[in-house]
Amino acid sequence: MTIEYKSVTYDLTTTNLTTTLTVNATTRVIIKEISVANEHNNTVECDFFLNKSNGSAIFYHTKIPADSNDNAVHNTLVMEENDYLTFQVATAAVISGQISFALISRKNQNG
Repeated sequence: MTIEYKSVTYDLTTTNLTTTLTVNATTRVIIKEISVANEHNNTVECDFFLNKSNGSAIFYHTKIPADSNDNAVHNTLVMEENDYLTFQVATAAVISGQISFALISRKNQNG
Protein backbone atom coordinates (compact mmCIF):
# COMPACT_ATOMS: atom_id res chain seq x y z
CA MET A 1 0.00 0.00 0.00
CA THR A 2 1.32 3.44 -0.89
CA ILE A 3 0.11 6.89 0.11
CA GLU A 4 0.65 9.94 -2.10
CA TYR A 5 -0.35 13.48 -1.19
CA LYS A 6 -1.81 15.28 -4.19
CA SER A 7 -3.82 18.27 -5.31
CA VAL A 8 -5.79 19.02 -8.46
CA THR A 9 -7.37 22.24 -9.64
CA TYR A 10 -10.76 22.78 -11.22
CA ASP A 11 -12.53 25.56 -13.10
CA LEU A 12 -16.30 25.31 -13.49
CA THR A 13 -16.81 26.76 -16.98
CA THR A 14 -20.39 25.51 -17.34
CA THR A 15 -23.55 25.27 -15.24
CA ASN A 16 -23.80 21.54 -16.04
CA LEU A 17 -22.61 18.90 -13.58
CA THR A 18 -18.84 18.74 -13.91
CA THR A 19 -16.73 15.75 -12.82
CA THR A 20 -13.72 17.01 -10.87
CA LEU A 21 -12.16 13.89 -9.31
CA THR A 22 -12.54 10.17 -10.02
CA VAL A 23 -11.14 7.34 -7.90
CA ASN A 24 -9.92 4.29 -9.83
CA ALA A 25 -10.59 0.67 -8.93
CA THR A 26 -7.39 0.14 -6.90
CA THR A 27 -7.31 3.29 -4.77
CA ARG A 28 -9.12 5.18 -2.06
CA VAL A 29 -8.94 8.91 -1.41
CA ILE A 30 -9.09 10.96 1.77
CA ILE A 31 -9.94 14.55 0.91
CA LYS A 32 -8.61 17.18 3.27
CA GLU A 33 -9.87 20.30 1.52
CA ILE A 34 -11.95 21.46 -1.42
CA SER A 35 -11.30 25.17 -1.79
CA VAL A 36 -13.92 27.16 -3.67
CA ALA A 37 -13.24 30.67 -4.96
CA ASN A 38 -15.89 33.01 -6.34
CA GLU A 39 -14.37 35.53 -8.75
CA HIS A 40 -17.76 37.08 -9.55
CA ASN A 41 -19.28 40.32 -8.28
CA ASN A 42 -22.45 38.47 -7.15
CA THR A 43 -23.23 35.55 -4.85
CA VAL A 44 -23.04 32.16 -6.63
CA GLU A 45 -24.92 29.03 -5.59
CA CYS A 46 -22.84 25.82 -5.61
CA ASP A 47 -23.65 22.13 -5.11
CA PHE A 48 -21.06 19.44 -4.43
CA PHE A 49 -21.99 15.77 -5.03
CA LEU A 50 -20.35 12.51 -3.95
CA ASN A 51 -21.25 9.82 -6.50
CA LYS A 52 -21.11 6.15 -5.53
CA SER A 53 -22.15 2.94 -7.26
CA ASN A 54 -25.53 3.03 -5.47
CA GLY A 55 -26.33 6.69 -6.19
CA SER A 56 -25.24 10.22 -5.41
CA ALA A 57 -25.83 12.77 -2.69
CA ILE A 58 -25.11 16.44 -2.13
CA PHE A 59 -22.48 16.68 0.60
CA TYR A 60 -22.23 20.48 0.50
CA HIS A 61 -24.60 23.20 -0.68
CA THR A 62 -23.64 26.83 -0.32
CA LYS A 63 -24.06 30.34 -1.64
CA ILE A 64 -20.60 31.87 -1.91
CA PRO A 65 -20.58 35.68 -1.56
CA ALA A 66 -18.97 37.86 -4.21
CA ASP A 67 -15.16 37.87 -4.36
CA SER A 68 -14.73 35.35 -1.55
CA ASN A 69 -13.76 31.74 -0.90
CA ASP A 70 -14.98 28.75 1.09
CA ASN A 71 -14.03 25.18 1.96
CA ALA A 72 -16.51 22.45 0.98
CA VAL A 73 -14.94 19.89 3.35
CA HIS A 74 -14.87 20.80 7.03
CA ASN A 75 -13.37 17.56 8.37
CA THR A 76 -12.47 14.86 5.86
CA LEU A 77 -14.28 13.15 3.02
CA VAL A 78 -13.47 9.50 2.26
CA MET A 79 -13.91 8.27 -1.29
CA GLU A 80 -13.86 4.57 -2.09
CA GLU A 81 -13.00 2.71 -5.28
CA ASN A 82 -14.84 4.07 -8.38
CA ASP A 83 -16.41 7.01 -6.48
CA TYR A 84 -16.29 10.42 -8.13
CA LEU A 85 -17.05 14.06 -7.35
CA THR A 86 -19.29 16.30 -9.43
CA PHE A 87 -19.84 20.00 -8.87
CA GLN A 88 -22.56 22.27 -10.24
CA VAL A 89 -22.86 26.05 -10.11
CA ALA A 90 -25.59 28.54 -10.98
CA THR A 91 -23.21 30.86 -12.87
CA ALA A 92 -20.61 29.58 -15.34
CA ALA A 93 -16.93 30.56 -15.46
CA VAL A 94 -16.69 32.28 -12.06
CA ILE A 95 -15.99 29.40 -9.63
CA SER A 96 -12.63 27.62 -9.39
CA GLY A 97 -10.51 25.99 -6.74
CA GLN A 98 -8.36 23.06 -5.75
CA ILE A 99 -8.79 19.68 -4.08
CA SER A 100 -6.13 18.46 -1.61
CA PHE A 101 -6.12 14.75 -0.85
CA ALA A 102 -4.24 11.61 0.13
CA LEU A 103 -4.33 8.90 -2.53
CA ILE A 104 -4.11 5.43 -0.98
CA SER A 105 -3.16 2.83 -3.58
CA ARG A 106 -3.91 -0.84 -3.00
CA LYS A 107 -2.40 -1.90 -6.33
CA ASN A 108 -0.24 -5.02 -6.00
CA GLN A 109 -1.43 -5.42 -2.40
CA ASN A 110 -1.26 -8.96 -1.10
CA GLY A 111 -4.58 -10.11 0.34
